Amino acid sequence: MQYRRFGRTNLMIPILSLGGMRFQKSWDQLDFSEISNEEQNKVENILNLANKYGLSHVETAKYYGTSEVQLGMGFKNIKKIPNIIQTKIPPNSDPEIFKRDVMTSIEKLKVKRIDLLAIHGINKDEHLYHAIKDGGCIDILRNLQKENLIGSIGFSTHGKSSLIEKAISTNFFDYVNLHWYFINQENTKVINLANKYDLGVFIISPTDKGGHLHTPSNKMLELCKPLHPIVFNDLFCLRNQNVHTLSVGIAKEADFDLHLEAVSLLSESEKYVPKIINRLRQESINSLGLEWHQNWNRNLPSWEYTPGNINIAALLWLSNLIDWLDMEGFAKARYQLLGNGSHWFPGNNSNLLDTDVSEVQLLKVLEGHINPKKVIRKLRTLKEKFGDKVAKRLSKK
Repeated sequence: MQYRRFGRTNLMIPILSLGGMRFQKSWDQLDFSEISNEEQNKVENILNLANKYGLSHVETAKYYGTSEVQLGMGFKNIKKIPNIIQTKIPPNSDPEIFKRDVMTSIEKLKVKRIDLLAIHGINKDEHLYHAIKDGGCIDILRNLQKENLIGSIGFSTHGKSSLIEKAISTNFFDYVNLHWYFINQENTKVINLANKYDLGVFIISPTDKGGHLHTPSNKMLELCKPLHPIVFNDLFCLRNQNVHTLSVGIAKEADFDLHLEAVSLLSESEKYVPKIINRLRQESINSLGLEWHQNWNRNLPSWEYTPGNINIAALLWLSNLIDWLDMEGFAKARYQLLGNGSHWFPGNNSNLLDTDVSEVQLLKVLEGHINPKKVIRKLRTLKEKFGDKVAKRLSKK
């Protein structure tokens, strides 16, 4: 395993981190007595393998169901616990509730100290306000630092790049958990800003949110040859020296294999990655047309100012991924989250089009776009494909 300095935390972090979101028994907050030996053994086997492979950083959260309580019991039973333990607590307008949540997580994890404590989900301005206001979440965490109950303070986010930049610029945080991978590079400038402030950078869910690469389309498999799409995407992220670690969401023991392959190939990444990027980009031009490839996301209205709060930018992105990379399963899952993912995936899908929202209304807010009629056709196509069901985030908090 290779390690990188995790920004001003000064921790040497493995470039792969064990994500604690996928291997727990349940998304409900169950008592440990409700967890079978088989279910707990699975967690402990994964922890032991992570230790064997050098994934000495485990990352979880208050609202990852039974993850914290199972990890805590696992830490008691395995020979060597991870060197770096991270959990995440959502911001709260009441700092005492926030403090209670932190202490509950420490208790569940059965450790004396949390090395990395992130404020979970700074996705809106109000979340940042509750974090940084006088007497707010950050002040609570500073006091817990003095008691040596926590180490460095960070935040996780699914928010807009402008909000993430605002949070980094407060200079209150030591690291950030954010989304960035081949199919979604919106946070490139954010990562550069994090480097300027010497923040650690942790990439959230590159395999799942990076396009369901655990179940890639045949087209994606072909375009990424000779690498598996997971290996390509890991190398794409880790080529950026301002990225320090990727979350590896392990659901079963074999899930380590492709990520470890990426680590073994990191020194050779320039041999593979640029060629695959060029191939993928050329296929985007071939599939979408050059004009659309270059301009599809320009002059789009923000979902807050769109009739029906339709998130046109997110929907066009999903439509492109279908036309370009055959990512229909991923697009379906994300489409059905829109309108049901709260601030984690904001805005609505296009189900309201032609019922509550008219074409004329959308054409008005799309006046500056290169092809408003094409936008609406794509929204209708998505509605026809996926508009019959809804989905919810795994964690509903």
